Amino acid sequence: MNGFTLTPEAAEPLLTVAQRNLERLATVPALADRYEGHEKVLTLADLAAVPPLVKDDLNVALAALQPKAERGATWLFQSGGSTGAPKVGHAPTGFYMETVHSQWQPLDRDDLFVNAWGAGRMWGAHFLAAAFADLSGCGVISVGSVTKDEYADWLAFFATREVTAIGGTPSVLRLWFAAARSAGVTLPALTKVLWLGEAWHPQLDDDLAAVAPNARRWGMFGSTETWVVGTNTPDCPADTFHPHPDQLVRVAEDGLLDFTTLNPEMLNPVLRYQTGDAGELVSCPCGREGTALRLLGRRDSVVQVRGLGLHVDDIVAQAERAPGVARAQVVITEQRGRVASVDVLLLTSTEAAPDLAATLRAEIFSSTFTLSTAFLHDPDSFQVEAVDALICNERTGKTASLVQREAGQS
Repeated sequence: MNGFTLTPEAAEPLLTVAQRNLERLATVPALADRYEGHEKVLTLADLAAVPPLVKDDLNVALAALQPKAERGATWLFQSGGSTGAPKVGHAPTGFYMETVHSQWQPLDRDDLFVNAWGAGRMWGAHFLAAAFADLSGCGVISVGSVTKDEYADWLAFFATREVTAIGGTPSVLRLWFAAARSAGVTLPALTKVLWLGEAWHPQLDDDLAAVAPNARRWGMFGSTETWVVGTNTPDCPADTFHPHPDQLVRVAEDGLLDFTTLNPEMLNPVLRYQTGDAGELVSCPCGREGTALRLLGRRDSVVQVRGLGLHVDDIVAQAERAPGVARAQVVITEQRGRVASVDVLLLTSTEAAPDLAATLRAEIFSSTFTLSTAFLHDPDSFQVEAVDALICNERTGKTASLVQREAGQS
């Protein structure tokens, strides 16, 4: 299968869409050279030989091709920006949710669903979830982003209205459930938690047990460029998803995933597009037939610090293992193209010891070759600090493990 989620028998009759995208991409002057000698995509072997696309390539292609929906409006969205240039995506009205709903139906007409994905400034998740809820025929409360002072009133309203479902990024969901625990609010009617945009966080399991013991998680996996690639159910591990038939996923020899759309209505020319995620093909413990995709994290979390590779995920994991640390984040500040400082921010709980930040700083600095070597002559340029809130993307509500910024930025 060359690492693909679909068999040749299932995929090859649908490769006409991949062929169309290959022809479109070959018309872009800046990309034409890469596709010389790759005129046909008739088999999975042909597709595996096509050079992969990355974020900057797709942005160039979209700028040149200017996709237009055949039916409905053409919606433009973008994501990212906290660790690099934003990623652009186009979608027609409906956001391809009919295909998703035909395969995955966590909501029904009896549900009252809170859409808690941020609704502003060109991020598509809120609108995608709204389109999905429309197909489900449920009741909807759209809240988007709320301020810290508003949580208690909204949570009381949810309890009174007996909300049965809520959806958002794990970062945002953690804020909601932490606020509920703090206010002593429980949501016994809540049975479904939908999520998209980040990996599920184990802390949410503890929060749900306290706030909504009857709730179970339902996940979507995708990106602004690919839209929803796959979904899982409460019977699947949180890191394992079932790709939809119109999304062809391949695992390369280095473990990186690439995505090819087989949906003829897809506006983005997604042809072996790499997002930076790594994964493996597995049989899901839920028992569903077919190949599932287990996500292993992002491979772009290794960043260069003064010529050395810093494994951000390892530092975050080490920090979050410390008692009293609810969440950790690495912030890299650059000045004139050089890393000036690295800070680890800690979101702590009441269990945190008074000297937690200092103790953890000493442990991380002494155990991490990159930090101890890069900051040998200026060790004060690496710090660990307990904070009231981590740095989040105000547009999407996401809280990334890594934030890169220029000196002088807040």
